[in-house]
Amino acid sequence: MISGVIPVDKPAGFTSFDVIAKCRGILKERRIGHSGTLDPMATGVLPLFIGRATRAVDILPDTDKSYRAEFKLGLSTDTQDSTGSVLLRSDKRAERSEIEAALAGFTGEISQIPPMYSAVKINGRRLYDLARSGKTVEREPRKIEVYRLALKDFDEENQSGVLEIDCSKGTYIRTLINDIGEQLGTLGIMTALRRTRSQGFSISQCVTLSQLESGAEKYLIPVESCFEVYPRLDLDPKRERLYINGVTLKAPLPDGLARVFGSGFIGIAKVSGGEVRPYKSFREAENE
Repeated sequence: MISGVIPVDKPAGFTSFDVIAKCRGILKERRIGHSGTLDPMATGVLPLFIGRATRAVDILPDTDKSYRAEFKLGLSTDTQDSTGSVLLRSDKRAERSEIEAALAGFTGEISQIPPMYSAVKINGRRLYDLARSGKTVEREPRKIEVYRLALKDFDEENQSGVLEIDCSKGTYIRTLINDIGEQLGTLGIMTALRRTRSQGFSISQCVTLSQLESGAEKYLIPVESCFEVYPRLDLDPKRERLYINGVTLKAPLPDGLARVFGSGFIGIAKVSGGEVRPYKSFREAENE
């Protein structure tokens, strides 16, 4: 059974699930998960977790992301991007200096209302399902953090440009562009999106689906590489057996999480007051 992480460069037109379905066929492995959904129009870093590595998805330490987004001012759509139906147009034009001044107000911890065309659930229903049936519901603002927001290019004639964004998990880039447009006294939509970093993986580490078809296993990255920010605990064979059987061990480690190794990578432990307890196992089970 194969196990590990493969950061894929998601192509435009594919849903994140489409990529998983494709890779299930390539790898002959049903257990494949991903972290950080990308819309079909978006491209870029989509880390896939294969086999036992799927256990890592809900405990990944690095959830920040980076994007390169193209935008156009002067119109709004129901999806806040160029795939939607146009709702409004504005003749108000913005200058580069105005945009750069406005960006400061969208840096740091800010509130953002999730768009109707999103996977957020309200009363058990996805917002995009409600939106497709013509419904709009009240959404609570959510706290996000934008660490860096830079205007890399802007064509004043066409009112279109490029932003680079470093942000926290849960940030909707198209909503950010929509809100920037409103702040400028006009409107704005996202016209293209490329994720350049996610879960600690950069676009330079990603492989394409065609590359995977030519031999996927050579691109597998050990899942323990996702946890290198945590301290490492190495166990001798005796202490490894005790740990595997659930025995609390003593070790001079700081409180928090730690990587545990024995004959190989065993898993993630919780450490409190020098006591080490099993938290998430990545050992190969006998029935695998």
